[in-house]
Amino acid sequence: MKFANKMKVFDLNIFSKLEEKRAELLRRGMEVINLSVGTPDFRPDDHVIAALKEAAGIADNFKYSLADIPELIQAVIAWYGRRYGVSLEPRQVMSVYGTQEGMAHVALPICNPGDLVIAPDPCYPVFMFGPRMAEAEIYYTPLKKENNFLIDFDSIPEDVARRAKMIVVSYPNNPVTAVADYAFYEKLVSWAKKYGVIVIHDNAYSELVMDSEPGMSFLAVPGAMDVGIEFNSLSKSYNLTGLRISFAMGNTEIIRNFRCLRSQIDYGISFPVQKAAIAALNGPQDILERNRKGYRERRDALCGGLRSIGWDVPDSPGTMFVWAPLPKGYEKSWEFALELMDKTGVICTPGESFGPAGEGFVRLALVADMPTIERAVCLIRESGMIR
Repeated sequence: MKFANKMKVFDLNIFSKLEEKRAELLRRGMEVINLSVGTPDFRPDDHVIAALKEAAGIADNFKYSLADIPELIQAVIAWYGRRYGVSLEPRQVMSVYGTQEGMAHVALPICNPGDLVIAPDPCYPVFMFGPRMAEAEIYYTPLKKENNFLIDFDSIPEDVARRAKMIVVSYPNNPVTAVADYAFYEKLVSWAKKYGVIVIHDNAYSELVMDSEPGMSFLAVPGAMDVGIEFNSLSKSYNLTGLRISFAMGNTEIIRNFRCLRSQIDYGISFPVQKAAIAALNGPQDILERNRKGYRERRDALCGGLRSIGWDVPDSPGTMFVWAPLPKGYEKSWEFALELMDKTGVICTPGESFGPAGEGFVRLALVADMPTIERAVCLIRESGMIR
């Protein structure tokens, strides 16, 4: 079948494989500490939960929403103005069912079959999955440790830059946890203008910069609106992963075409979710600092704890993850992850699942409380795997 042959290029989601392994460990009666999936265990604010409950108690809110309500768009515009100093118009903003869904579909109204998309390596899998669904070709630009895991635009071959239709960028970065500064985004905008490349920036972790000021918006750079759009999610910032609410913002033409595409495949974010998002954006914002503090404490406990037992894991500058080079004596991330699960019950994500340049690393999510993280370090120490 043509469909089956086409789908061979997409492997089973890595988290499905890890979930199968987790179930096996539980059947064996093992203690399991799952640090693979980045779903926050911090609770949402009470006023957001209350807004969701109230909206869910209104029968009319169970109808198709068909569009973003004006109150939601205004909340996003006001938040972006306060938080990033970015001015947006309603036609430049639209909701999506989480950034994952948005990234999966955004290439469809941009790319024709055979167009070239530049994606980082390693990268979150949907960054390449979306363009491949649009039958685009992908050029992977490596994120190297010696370059602080930032895209090196000078290393992208001239013929690739001139042919490229779109580039996917994301900082703070999942999985490598790197943070980009203003100078990087200035160079990105200048490079994109020079070669006529559309920029798609995932800004899901701007509120989780650990040791300096919270992250910035790509759209705050002069000229950014001319070349691209940005996704920004409420999932990690406000602990709302299950509600699936994110926003695409920026270039008017890109947003118009994207909105047209999505009008054919969904009927809009549900009204109760929209009301919850409005409450989060317009309400007290101290949750953002609480989350940063909580993840920073967990990062220090995990990275510091692993270093204390001989695993040289650097502190993550951003996101809710740790990007850990394999300990001495290991070369393959999947083999190490399997051994770690079998000997300790600690589940991490092998770096190779994020692309060839991810080999030699594993990603750990800061999604367990302090006693559990300390327990994970203890189990790893007792396993004898760190030599």
